[in-house]
Amino acid sequence: MYNAYRMQEYRQQELLGASPLHLVVMAYDVAIQACEQQNFSRAVQAVTALRDALDFDYADVALGLFRLYQWTLDCIRSGDYAEALKTLRSLREAWATVEKRQLQPVPIALPVGQPVATAAY
Repeated sequence: MYNAYRMQEYRQQELLGASPLHLVVMAYDVAIQACEQQNFSRAVQAVTALRDALDFDYADVALGLFRLYQWTLDCIRSGDYAEALKTLRSLREAWATVEKRQLQPVPIALPVGQPVATAAY
């Protein structure tokens, strides 16, 4: 009982501290796990959440993702979890790659021949 409470508390803290990009990756994880377990209602709920979070200010990207999510929902509704999983895993991998790139430090190019300033303490 105590361990279940601690796990729930940990997950809540992870959600509260997550970046918007990491929340998207986490939503994919939920959708993938639900499809692996063939949990219809949870899979539909997770993919619907991804679809409903689309920002149509970026119409080209949002419309493409919308169509993929609708197709994935159709697969789930017809019981074709294998096809839904293929799509969800590919999309999750793409989002995770974007997240990793965003977390990488940006190298600062110094002009050639310029001395590097150091702080004196």
